[in-house]
Amino acid sequence: MPDNPNSLADARILVVDDDPDILTAARLLLRRSVGTIDIARAAEGLAERLSSERWDVVLLDMNLTQGRTDGADGFAWLERLKAADPAVSVVLMTAFGAVAVAVEAMKRGASDFVLKPWSNERLVATVMAGVSLARSRREADDLRLRHQALSASPAIDGATIVGGATSMRRVFEVIGRAAPTNANVLVLGESGTGKELVAREIHRLSSRANGPFVSIDLGAVSENLFESELFGHRKGAFTDARDDRPGRIVAASGGTLFLDEIGNLPLYLQRKLLTVLERQEVVPVGGDRPVSVDIRVVSATNVPTAELQREQVFRQDLLYRVNTVELTLPPLRDRREDTAALAEHFIAIYARKYNVARRRLSGEALALLESYRWPGNVRELKHAIERATILATGDRFEPLDFPAVVAPVSAGPPSGAPAEQPGPDLYDLDALERRTIARALADHTGNISRAASALGLTRAALYRRMEKHGL
Repeated sequence: MPDNPNSLADARILVVDDDPDILTAARLLLRRSVGTIDIARAAEGLAERLSSERWDVVLLDMNLTQGRTDGADGFAWLERLKAADPAVSVVLMTAFGAVAVAVEAMKRGASDFVLKPWSNERLVATVMAGVSLARSRREADDLRLRHQALSASPAIDGATIVGGATSMRRVFEVIGRAAPTNANVLVLGESGTGKELVAREIHRLSSRANGPFVSIDLGAVSENLFESELFGHRKGAFTDARDDRPGRIVAASGGTLFLDEIGNLPLYLQRKLLTVLERQEVVPVGGDRPVSVDIRVVSATNVPTAELQREQVFRQDLLYRVNTVELTLPPLRDRREDTAALAEHFIAIYARKYNVARRRLSGEALALLESYRWPGNVRELKHAIERATILATGDRFEPLDFPAVVAPVSAGPPSGAPAEQPGPDLYDLDALERRTIARALADHTGNISRAASALGLTRAALYRRMEKHGL
């Protein structure tokens, strides 16, 4: 008998036979190991049950009609069982065994074949193998569907890297050299500079392009869900774990895993992530067996390099693993020559999205956009263009179509200047909130964690407000 029959404790087995003694013997043998054992006398009511019930293994007699020995009944029900649930393991049983019949049963989808009277040890081992096979098939199906869902996620608006500045040409050069390899890449840069776009471009140009691209924002996941999101969990691992669930790492196997805001990963999970990268295997929460994976990791963070090199902030051995290739995206204020091209790119996108005529930027509007510091970087410019596309009434975009840019955040009035006089938006709470958030982002060079701390907000709350104000 298997060393660990308790591994079948939550399995569901169905035994179908026309002999009540066989049904009783199978139930008595298996009930010590298997969680649920259903029986069916011949095929009575089985057709109705197929649409509402699911089993891991079906032990199916090949001759359910008295006097028949050709196995036709078993073959017919095998076909119906596999049509209803392709993952189920069907083990055919007969007292009239022949090699030819066994071979034909396997060709038609049976997972195994046993002769009656059976060996108890052999039958339990066969059922255990069938349960394992059924679970593997279902896990593969779940992962395939998960991959499809992740790969078919809506495209990001403006999902093209635009830039002709010297600093961006260097970025494109590094992407071109690193993408065809399996090297892990660390993308540095302020919030809103396009780190995820770079990760997607690396994936697109890699040999893994046909595999999944799985993204997880570690800054938006609550700490108590980190392990489940990354590593997955087994049923019963914690209160709400009602089913087995593969984590993002397993879902990314064969493709690219994008870890955004990796600088926010707690130290104790950094150690676990390092182990995954070194061994290319992951142990789900509540599990005791590792699952092999094949992943390439692209990480991103707005934490400055000097901060990442502090051992109390980030494990240096993990840093060496994730930054085999390192590239830094420049903030928009340092590549102002790209502002016009980016603006035209987003104007075209949102004109198509909202089915409106494509407007041009007036000279004054373009000069305004090019002079603004864009604390929210490309993301803020994109939102400003989207808002203008929706609300503008003229044939061209004018400065007043960009109200957040017309009155940019400043360090305060110059010395000796008169105090700010009450104006129409001096008491506009939304405008004040936007300016305050923009100032915090600018003061902390786009570092979300520091800006949130300075504002007395959580990272999630700051993200919501940034989205609200188009930052």
